Amino acid sequence: MPHRALAQKRPFLLLSVVAALLFYYLQATDLPELYLIPLKGFGVGFLAIYAWLRHQSGDSHRLALAMAVAALADMAIEFDLRVGAAVFFVFHMIAVSVFVKHSRGPLHGKDNWAFLAILILPPLIGYFLPYDRDIAWLVAVYAVALSLMAASAWMSDFPRWRVAAGALLFMVSDLLIFAEMGPLSGSPVPGYLVWPIYYLGQFLITVGVVTTMRKRNPELRVVHSRED
Repeated sequence: MPHRALAQKRPFLLLSVVAALLFYYLQATDLPELYLIPLKGFGVGFLAIYAWLRHQSGDSHRLALAMAVAALADMAIEFDLRVGAAVFFVFHMIAVSVFVKHSRGPLHGKDNWAFLAILILPPLIGYFLPYDRDIAWLVAVYAVALSLMAASAWMSDFPRWRVAAGALLFMVSDLLIFAEMGPLSGSPVPGYLVWPIYYLGQFLITVGVVTTMRKRNPELRVVHSRED
């Protein structure tokens, strides 16, 4: 069965999905944050382990580092939004270093317009969304790193339907957080959507990059008996 194959061949992916689902559903219960916060970190933390073990290339390991940083940010943001954003800023820069190394070259036509929109719109939207104008510029600065990550994923030669799509989902989840500081203040929508959209984005990025690296450099795969 598919879930049994996943458990045997990619156990850390399965553990990641389980942790992410448990956090999503248990956060609506009375379970103390002492247990919820580490559980949240395990979601992307297991993606980091998967990326590190699945392919022995420097790029896969750099992606693993990025996901480990993101897992720390996921937990830090529960204590302080600004600290979490600062840690996510580091994640974005590491992710950019992976994507830029695998650039597909000059973009043309619609691809180029999409790249420019991804690069420019998040900081502009981020600046105007918060009602508190004192933090608007901080949101915009963070959104610059966010847009660089998503735009570099778009211009990379990794499969767009996974990696670029994952980066765009990450961007949407952050825009929802920005909106929660403004027009969606008091709305239950961000609470329902931010985590699943964000996690799916990170999942797609990780699987997309690692799967591509395994195809391009099969000699660096971690080979298990009867795995492939």
